[in-house]
Amino acid sequence: MQMQIDSFILYLATERGLSTAYQLSIQQTLGKLLLWASKNDHNQWRDLGTDDLTAFLTSLRKSDLDASSLRISLVHLKIFFRFLVKRNLIEVDPAEPLLAPKAAAKLPETLDATTVDKLLDSIDITKRLGLRDLAIIELFYSSGLRLSEICNSMLESLDLDDKFLRVTGKGNKTRLVPIGGRSLDALKRYFNNERHTLVGKKIHSNIFLSVRGGPLSPDRVRQIVKERAKAAGIDQNIYPHLLRHSFATHLLENGADLRVIQELLGHSDIATTQIYTHVDQKRLKSVHKTFHPRG
Repeated sequence: MQMQIDSFILYLATERGLSTAYQLSIQQTLGKLLLWASKNDHNQWRDLGTDDLTAFLTSLRKSDLDASSLRISLVHLKIFFRFLVKRNLIEVDPAEPLLAPKAAAKLPETLDATTVDKLLDSIDITKRLGLRDLAIIELFYSSGLRLSEICNSMLESLDLDDKFLRVTGKGNKTRLVPIGGRSLDALKRYFNNERHTLVGKKIHSNIFLSVRGGPLSPDRVRQIVKERAKAAGIDQNIYPHLLRHSFATHLLENGADLRVIQELLGHSDIATTQIYTHVDQKRLKSVHKTFHPRG
C-alpha cells in the first residue's frame, strides 16, 4: 500500500507539478489513512469501501481536526483514489460518494457586561460630542440596532414618551424597538444640550448629526465606537455589531425568550437568532468547568 502512495506522490511532483508543501500535506493524510487501515485489518486499497473512508474521516474529526482541515483531507482522498482507478489499481472509487463536512457556524463575539459598563462610563459628557457619542453607544447596546439602522434613525421615528424607536431594517422591514432607561436618558441629554449645536444650514432629521450638521456615515460611527473603546483602555477590538451581539447574548443569559430576541433584532428566520443559544451554551460550559468541583 505504501508503494502506491509513493507512486502517487511522484505523479503529483512530475506530472502535476504540485508544490512540495502540497505533496507533504497529502502524504500526511495518506499516512494517517494507511495507519488506520492497518489497525482495521485492511491490507489492500481495494479492501476499503465508502463506509471505511467515512469511518476514517470520523476518526480524524474525533481527534479535534476542524471542518476546514477535514475538507482538505477529503480532497486528498478523492485525488488519491481517482489516481488508483485511472491506474487500474482498484475498480471502484470509494471516495467519490463522500461529501465535504459543513463548516461549523462561527459564533459571534460578545462583550461582557463589565466591559460594556467600562466603555459607557468612560465617555466624558462634559466635552464636545460626549453626549452624542454616549447616546449612540447606549442605543446600540440598549436596542441591538444594526449600524445602518443607527445612521438612518430619524427624529420622526422616535417616541420618547412611549420609549420606542421605529426602524427600517433588512428587506425594508419596519419594526418597533424599545429604548432602555439609560439609553433614553442619554438621548434626552443629547437632545437638550448638544444636538441643536450640530444643526447646520441645511436641516436634517437624522437623530445623530456630524460636526458639519449632516448625517453620520457608517464609517464615522465605526470610528467613534473604536475611538471611545480605545480611550476607555479596552484592548478588545470593538465595533458596532459587537454591541448588537452583546445585546442579544445578555438578553438570553438573563432569561429572555428566543422569539422575543428574534423580533427585537429584526431577524426574519429564527435560525439566525439561534446562534446566540450556542454562545450561551459555550459560556455555561466555561462556568461549569471553572467552578464545578468535577468540571
